[in-house]
Amino acid sequence: MTIEQPSASWKDYELIDSGDFFKLERFGQYVMIRPEPKALWHKSMTDQQWHDMAHTEFKPGAGFAKAGKEDSGTWNQLRKMQEQWPVSYPEVGFKLRLGLTSFKHVGIFPEQATNWDFIYRNTKEIAASQAEKPKVLNLFAYTGAASLAACRGGADVTHLDSVKQVVTWARGNMELSGLDGIRWIVEDALKFAKRQQRRGTQYQGIILDPPAYGRGPEGERWVLDECLYEILQCCASILAPKDSFLVLNLYSNGYSAVLAETLVRCAFGPEFKSIECGESVLRDRFGKALPLSVFTRLRR
Repeated sequence: MTIEQPSASWKDYELIDSGDFFKLERFGQYVMIRPEPKALWHKSMTDQQWHDMAHTEFKPGAGFAKAGKEDSGTWNQLRKMQEQWPVSYPEVGFKLRLGLTSFKHVGIFPEQATNWDFIYRNTKEIAASQAEKPKVLNLFAYTGAASLAACRGGADVTHLDSVKQVVTWARGNMELSGLDGIRWIVEDALKFAKRQQRRGTQYQGIILDPPAYGRGPEGERWVLDECLYEILQCCASILAPKDSFLVLNLYSNGYSAVLAETLVRCAFGPEFKSIECGESVLRDRFGKALPLSVFTRLRR
């Protein structure tokens, strides 16, 4: 098992400090305070220092940390800033438009940078070894950083999310990055994977980055625990038997890297080149490592 964090050479993101259930982060030119339930330790800087640096802070709503309202709240502006602004990820070569949402998110999960690197590197390698573009499927694709990494690597990318607004956001990120050709789908991930299974469609890369719970395009509620293994089994049948890869990323507090690896091993079977698992962390200026997700990556 490995512990991974974004490269220090990435200048458009920094975790400045963390603690007391919050984190102080810089995205591009703007600094913000957001809740972080995993920051169980004390801050290294004072509250005054945090507020002197921050442009905005997220104020949790009454339902914060309750099922269905985990991230609801409002932003309190502390200093003047734009509503939307770009950041770059030059290690792969794409840009993202960020913005403040009512769910504490800003359009990027920076701890995923090492997964973007893996996707780009493996897609590029597969593309160089065959005449046709490799096909990559990104499920639960959000604003599309992983899709852009695959596209930059030379893939024919299918980007799927159940929320139309974030798919539109992702399309804007593609255009901002000077890329094109991504296929956009608004649908439930399991329904789409089952349909691809029935049709015998195969992909050289599959990316799964599901939330712990969610809703489909029609508002139907689902819980990851109840469907994750079924989704993985579908993905196992549509992932090409050779020269292919899978990335599974999980945020739920109840999941470990070992659990993620066991799920993938059971769903995909013993025929693969390599499999690795670990934790994705962000490390602040004071050396505190904030674990934010677990991953398993498989290569056939």
